[in-house]
Amino acid sequence: MGNFLLLHGTIVTVDRERRIIEDGALAITDDRIIDIGTAEDLVPRHADKQVIDCRGKLIIPGLIDAHGHAGHALIRSIAADTNSMWMRVVTPTYYHYVTRDYWYADGLVSGIERLRAGVTTGASIITSMPRADDPVFAINHARAYSEIGLREIICVGPSGQPWPHPVTRWESGKPKRRNVSFEEMMEGTEAVIEALNGSAGGRIKVFVTPFTIVPSVEPSNASTPDQAVKLTENDRMQARRVRETARKWGVRMHSDAFAGQIRMAYQDKENALLGPDIHLQHCWGISHEEIDILAETGTHVTHAPPGRSTPIMEMMSKGIRVAITTDGAAPSRHFDMLQTARLAQFTQHLLHNHDRYLLPPGKVFEMITIDAARAIGMEHEIGSLEIGKKADIAIIDMRKPHLMPMWMPLHRLIHQVLGSDVDTVIVDGKILMEGGKVLTTDVDAAITFGQQEALALAARAGLQPHMHDPGWGKLLRTFDEPVIPPQPPTC
Repeated sequence: MGNFLLLHGTIVTVDRERRIIEDGALAITDDRIIDIGTAEDLVPRHADKQVIDCRGKLIIPGLIDAHGHAGHALIRSIAADTNSMWMRVVTPTYYHYVTRDYWYADGLVSGIERLRAGVTTGASIITSMPRADDPVFAINHARAYSEIGLREIICVGPSGQPWPHPVTRWESGKPKRRNVSFEEMMEGTEAVIEALNGSAGGRIKVFVTPFTIVPSVEPSNASTPDQAVKLTENDRMQARRVRETARKWGVRMHSDAFAGQIRMAYQDKENALLGPDIHLQHCWGISHEEIDILAETGTHVTHAPPGRSTPIMEMMSKGIRVAITTDGAAPSRHFDMLQTARLAQFTQHLLHNHDRYLLPPGKVFEMITIDAARAIGMEHEIGSLEIGKKADIAIIDMRKPHLMPMWMPLHRLIHQVLGSDVDTVIVDGKILMEGGKVLTTDVDAAITFGQQEALALAARAGLQPHMHDPGWGKLLRTFDEPVIPPQPPTC
């Protein structure tokens, strides 16, 4: 654990006063921040600490990515050119062709990518549509993040319908197919919670994560009012079982929601997957009525730009906390929170008649730090640099041409800083990366392992037809043959 004094950097605290401290200092003992202020004030008080010279650098809270996907780091770009078919390509791949080793490899690659971009806490949904039938998937992914030293929220829960759901497990290189019931999915979820929640010194958490809050309607798009009418018995059953499981284990919840689902979920007020103990991703196309429901219930929302008509300005104007997420990393995304935040700001400017007064840099930065910490229920521990909070810190090297001159640091962060500008990362008071070098794991070996597992998955699943040419010289991509999703293997 740490015994450090970060010295002579510019500190962006995101504390209640939103202080920016020039020639600042921050003292760490074990896993906590114990002092923060100017270098002049802190140096006499902390002569016993190891000094980390932060001249020319920006000291910020570790970034928080409250919604991303385990598995995506090793499948990105597959089917990126067939957006309408993407889920129909990757879901059967995840449900019928991944192995247990794949999840450890993906954990290493995605964890290193997040670490090098200053992301100290990341949520990882096990596949695109959660797969809970084999707890080892989640355990292996969390093992990688634990070894790297990051915080990870493992998100696992029941898949979308139909139930039971067909899955294939690979044992000794051979596929074995079976159908998994809803109850087996919940049993798998509880097994993951029991194995992982609170592990790695508290850095690994588990959230109960059904695919969507209302499984009977469109799972990845808005549902019109004539489609989103009444809750079914399965809708009510899922909500009840998810809430019961979350209460039993004392964990939070996370899910996707789209237009129509919030209004439907609210029909069962007792068990609705709404409220301050859950955060909902996307919320594309939701109505004013649904915005009011989110505000009334205190539900947190997370948004991955561009977001398909997500009314984030309207939600925030009603007091709803909205955090920005990467939704990384497939088919064409990444885990660089700063670039994602920039895209979120730019998208809102375009959507609102090129109004560049919306979402100033300070607000955008809150949405990837303290607002994201609130979304996951950890605002008392992370999300800002304050005495008593966890020492989760990213240090950015500002002595670069694209970051000059060194003034107006929030503008620099949101307008120009890239994840690759992160120099040093500290989590729980432990230095995980210093001078751009990852200290806790062999990066080259992890990338080699990841490449091997990705190639093996592509071969098993027959994904080569979904690796398209770049479209040289074309103004519109067209196809000679219809897109055929992967089929389950012959067992």
